[in-house]
Amino acid sequence: MSDPLLFELGAPGRKGYSLPDLDVPAKPLKRLTNNKYLRNKPADLPEISEPEIIRHYIRLSLKNHHVDKGFYPLGSCTMKYNPKINEQLARLAGVSHVHPFQHKITIRGALQLMSELSDYLEEITGMDGITLQPAAGAHGEMTGIKMMRTYHESKGDARKKIIIPDSAHGTNPASATISGYETVQIKSTTSGLVDLNDLKQQMNEEVAGLMLTNPNTLGLFETQVQEIAETVHHTGGLLYMDGANLNALMGIARPGDMGFDIVHMNLHKTFSTPHGGGGPGCGPVAVQKHLVPYLPEPLIDLTGTDWNRPDSIGKVQTFWGNFAVMVRAYIYIRMQGAKGLREVSENAILNANYLMRKLEQNFLLPHTQHHMHEFVISGDKQKMSDIKTLDMAKRLLDFGFHAPTVYFPLIVHEAMMIEPTETESIETMNAFVDAMIQIDKEAEENPEILKNAPYHTPVSRLDEAQAARKLNVNYYQR
Repeated sequence: MSDPLLFELGAPGRKGYSLPDLDVPAKPLKRLTNNKYLRNKPADLPEISEPEIIRHYIRLSLKNHHVDKGFYPLGSCTMKYNPKINEQLARLAGVSHVHPFQHKITIRGALQLMSELSDYLEEITGMDGITLQPAAGAHGEMTGIKMMRTYHESKGDARKKIIIPDSAHGTNPASATISGYETVQIKSTTSGLVDLNDLKQQMNEEVAGLMLTNPNTLGLFETQVQEIAETVHHTGGLLYMDGANLNALMGIARPGDMGFDIVHMNLHKTFSTPHGGGGPGCGPVAVQKHLVPYLPEPLIDLTGTDWNRPDSIGKVQTFWGNFAVMVRAYIYIRMQGAKGLREVSENAILNANYLMRKLEQNFLLPHTQHHMHEFVISGDKQKMSDIKTLDMAKRLLDFGFHAPTVYFPLIVHEAMMIEPTETESIETMNAFVDAMIQIDKEAEENPEILKNAPYHTPVSRLDEAQAARKLNVNYYQR
């Protein structure tokens, strides 16, 4: 299963390119730069033919699990298949070769694309203003909380606390803390929704706002969201929406209509950009009218950029953000149209509930009502056979499926959080169900199989505690 390094492939003089003969007078390199920057000998680089290098990277790609290879049902992450036309168009020279230092006259097309994308995202969320700058979801959260702080301070009312539900993404308390707030946790009810009575007890004039994910991380729509908004606004607080689960709402419900003041989106999740391995990402933040003055500068419109923003929190990203991700999102939205975006959300909801009902006989389902785009099951039934959720996650790899999100949200014991997205076929979902049922059977009849899984992956099970504490990524010459 091992693969040689590029340095171990090829041979001296071998190459995968052909350059034309020099047709201009040659100039000694030393005349063009300072001698101290010149190499004394050629760089030690691999010398490889094109077939060798292509096959090398294909072999490496097959060792990893990715959306183009198989089902990737990460809850709260929306790992949907990414249409390849997005990639083709994002690589057009007029898109990929533009540079932010160019004069605005020469990048009118890029500015128009970002301006139109902003309009679409405002319409989808029901908001009045937007910034495309943040690099990802957590960065968008920080941007939104910074605006919240500036808004309150502009009123001479610096507040101390942010309220966060116990089912929230871990980035929520991190974003609040890094922005200088204390965090206050509120409980969920037995039905998996925000405990409105607890919220009302915690709300006071010290609270800057509530960070709420809707649908929440259990995959449930917060049906009391308008009353939640009224409760927060009654004491002058702001309502922030973590938009990681926007894939469930497009064309069906808008955060602005629910009473949210701020919402961040993950273009790299909801609007289809590959985002494995930590990037790339883009986390726009949209706001209601009363927060528009505090948006990061510059704002973008068809005439160019607006830097005249005295109340802005300032820039939060270099230039205008991760442009290539915006291009892919723009293409996705334009190709889907309003009707198509609604169908995306409807199919995501349908797929999630189909899987949930197929699995509820074999796994504990903490919340039995219909869900939105994702759901959470518990491995407590299998735990009675001394099988942990982690064992089941590892075993899934042997069936060709990536594991769901495990051990989150924390309020569900032995949690497995499953999101099929709208792009998976019924055949794929049925195969996943069959694998999960087989794993349940193995847990009861032969648990040792699960405890030592996986068996058919490039690397067998690691000691994850040791791997996290003693990371070793060095290469040693064989």
